[in-house]
Amino acid sequence: MKKTTFLFFLFISSVFIAQVKGKITDINNNPLSFVSVYLDKTVTGTTSNDNGDYILELKKKGKHTVVFQFLGYKTLKKEVDIASFPFELNVILNEENVELTGILISTKDNPANGIIRNVIANKDKNTDKFAQYTANFYSRGLYRIKDAPEKFLGQSLGDFGGGLDSTRSGIIYLSETVSDIKFRKKPKDFKENIIASKVSGRDNGISFNRAEDANINFYENSVEFGNDLISPISTNAFSYYNYRLEGTFYDKNGKLINKINIIPKRKNDRVFSGSLYIVENDWALYGADVAVTGAQINIPMVDVLKLKQNYNYSDENDAWVLISQSIDFKFNAFGFKLDGRFSSAFSNYNFTPNFTEKTFTNEVLTFEKEATEKDTTYWNNLRPVPLTSEEVNDYSIKDSLKIVRKSKVYLDSINKKENKFSFLSPIMGYTYRNSYEKWSLSFDGIISDFNFNTVQGLNSSVGIRYFKSLNETGKWWSIGAKVNYGLSEEIARPTFFFAKKWNNLSRPRLTISGGVTTSQFNDRKPISKLDNMIRSLIYRENYLKIYEKEFSKIQYSEEIKNGIYLSTSLEYANRKPLFNTSNYSFARQRLNEPYTSNNPLDATDFVNAGFTEHKIATLNVGATFVFGQKYLSYPDRKFNIGNEKYPTLSVNYRKTFGAPNADFNSDLFVANLRHNINAGNYGKLAYNIRAGVFLEKKNIAFMDNLQVNGNQLKYNLSDQLNNFGLLEYYKFYTNDKYAEAHISHNFKGALLGKIPLINKLNFHLIGGAKSLIMADKNPYTEYSVGLDNIGFGKWRFLRVDYVKSFNAGIKNDGFLFSLNMSN
Repeated sequence: MKKTTFLFFLFISSVFIAQVKGKITDINNNPLSFVSVYLDKTVTGTTSNDNGDYILELKKKGKHTVVFQFLGYKTLKKEVDIASFPFELNVILNEENVELTGILISTKDNPANGIIRNVIANKDKNTDKFAQYTANFYSRGLYRIKDAPEKFLGQSLGDFGGGLDSTRSGIIYLSETVSDIKFRKKPKDFKENIIASKVSGRDNGISFNRAEDANINFYENSVEFGNDLISPISTNAFSYYNYRLEGTFYDKNGKLINKINIIPKRKNDRVFSGSLYIVENDWALYGADVAVTGAQINIPMVDVLKLKQNYNYSDENDAWVLISQSIDFKFNAFGFKLDGRFSSAFSNYNFTPNFTEKTFTNEVLTFEKEATEKDTTYWNNLRPVPLTSEEVNDYSIKDSLKIVRKSKVYLDSINKKENKFSFLSPIMGYTYRNSYEKWSLSFDGIISDFNFNTVQGLNSSVGIRYFKSLNETGKWWSIGAKVNYGLSEEIARPTFFFAKKWNNLSRPRLTISGGVTTSQFNDRKPISKLDNMIRSLIYRENYLKIYEKEFSKIQYSEEIKNGIYLSTSLEYANRKPLFNTSNYSFARQRLNEPYTSNNPLDATDFVNAGFTEHKIATLNVGATFVFGQKYLSYPDRKFNIGNEKYPTLSVNYRKTFGAPNADFNSDLFVANLRHNINAGNYGKLAYNIRAGVFLEKKNIAFMDNLQVNGNQLKYNLSDQLNNFGLLEYYKFYTNDKYAEAHISHNFKGALLGKIPLINKLNFHLIGGAKSLIMADKNPYTEYSVGLDNIGFGKWRFLRVDYVKSFNAGIKNDGFLFSLNMSN
């Protein structure tokens, strides 16, 4: 008993050793959250939580000056003489008196404009003072949900990890990270090493609160905050903002602070609203309290995003540096009402780090060993911001539940409920899971592959597959088979597959497959089954042209080195021509207007096929190079994030061989270059260039020709940088050489946002051009201008383009409609 008591008091003392703690309130006894608390003349400290509670770690007893700083309130200095720890210090903050005394406001000479111009002029000077540094970073993320629906699209949503109360409200995500960060201004580099990571209710504890994501820098012209927004102190800020001096006050060191109200000239521009706090003479940021709407960041489901930043003066380098930041958000769509906060604290800055050539690499995030396995004692000692009672309760409940929910009894009970077979299962599909043993057996319902084409008529597939997970780091294998049957054709085509993946690092994957299937003549698959079914049944237009393939195939892919992806496949197939067997359509058949034939070379020839039956082997060897690829190293996976500075290059060699007709054997090289370029305040530019060449021109089978992706639909759901808007599907093909190029620029709000009245619509202007050069054919070009972000309220997914094409003296034009879910 004495030993237990001793250990208990040892634990308590370890938790509270060398701490100043307390509560921060306003004069009405309301708790103040996100107050910066630090020792005077340092940039090391902490922040208060949502209840106003704080914990400040100290290294020694004696006299100290503790500073409490919060935007909108007077900075408070408290001198304390600490004889023992923990030391309790509760404080009350008074609202700041922001006054315009002695300042003459003139419409001709707005003092706020002069202040902002000085800040812009001194941006490089100020940021050069912390052009490189190391620091400690702490982040906490929290999502709450209110009145959560029990089902979505007919599927049960469960209890969101066990954090909901009787009204289905509560915390659904709570996480913390502590890390070391390194930063360099030129060349711009950022690196983070996560020391500890914790997620409520999860075993792996991998939090996605990255420090680089929290690096919201107003000194940059373009600020990444939900989208690329125009900074209120960017070089062209006066084109987007008006400014008003709300008043001034003096900080703890006697520095004059200007409170500047930033006012968007057009509310739907990618801009902020709120206030900036500027240090007089230094012309540096003292704080920011701003907000953006969902319309401004092009995420309509978001009601509002609020950002608050606090800066502190560093004697070491005569600079104002960021010490704390909070992001609050509200989301409301599809019956989900979410709100939350991501708060961050920066401390222990070192502005004279000893960086070497090996400090910054393409690996921008790492985890220390056992970073996700820290216990409660460790976190209580490490955590710079105390938990609220709500957060303590969430950890307690979910950490208890996770033990129960890993048990065989619990998992079996959940599976028993979810594995129920219903009368709709044969139609919609069915999955039987054994979560404890980590395997599942699935049946694909009839509706999952239901479609129509003129060769098979109404057709669908039924299939079965088995999946087995072997570990937590991405090793699994799967096997399955399915049968496709066409009602008009009355032919069943079975296929099978076996697949295995070894890990989530290089992601090596092997697939073996075979059977009988149908394939499009263009292996780039420009026409979806759904599109073809709609056009056929409603308009009697059958653009899909297919052939039968009896095949066996083996494929392998892996990232063999960072940014270098290898893929290879070998297939042996017997290819057979197919003919129409169905003329069914909802549309009334007009005289002399049946469906077109299944011959892609002659839509009027219903007797002859586009090729002769043949056997052939196809070898593909390809590689993709993501130049300068950045990546995140998590304990159980590698997550690649690319590199915006450089394009991505893909090359592929294809060899067809073994055909009885020697002309069918060929060698083809294809290369593809893609790049998405962030133009900051001026939107985004993207291009895609593809070229190919045969080593020898031969009379090869039609499906082995180089083909482009055309489009004959008024709506276009495919990648618009990969197809032509007005080009017939099978008009352009070659057995020689070709090149195609696509370029598009989305100006976001950079142009239309400046036009009165039109800017209220919040549409985005898009311009584009496409070109095709092919041996023995006249060049084909397209030019387009369009509007994106069309809709109302939170529903802004429509895009409309006007396209004009030119080919051999023939001009064509038309409108295309598409859905864009990623504005």
